[in-house]
Amino acid sequence: MLTTIEKVIALQDVDVFSQVSTEELGYLAAIAVEETHAAGTTIYAERDPADSMYQVIAGRVRLHRGDLEINIAGAGEPFGTWALFDDEVRVSAATVLEQARVLRVGKEDFIDLLADNVEITQGVLKALVGRVRGLIGTIGAR
Repeated sequence: MLTTIEKVIALQDVDVFSQVSTEELGYLAAIAVEETHAAGTTIYAERDPADSMYQVIAGRVRLHRGDLEINIAGAGEPFGTWALFDDEVRVSAATVLEQARVLRVGKEDFIDLLADNVEITQGVLKALVGRVRGLIGTIGAR
């Protein structure tokens, strides 16, 4: 089991939490649940409700649509992040390639935390705006 400090360190790598202070990440760490998934298991399938995001601690998880591989998330990489902000169903599946330890942040707990903590909300919004600006800059450079 990870300590709260280890969870904070892991969550610092999630781009939407990049503008959240270390102290405030402690609150996120408190709602992050550590899970272990065996190789070959499906964490979520296409069209499942988007109810959590994940951060890989160890192992590898394949993100895919049917046979089309989108990405392979390894240690230190998040996946399913947009589930925290969107009520749409999953657009891809997540299948464990090799036994994986992940942190799972549930949407309901996350929304409750945002409602109670303006500093986390501001940090997440700053990170999202930065991400959108980066996308706009990439499009404008073409």
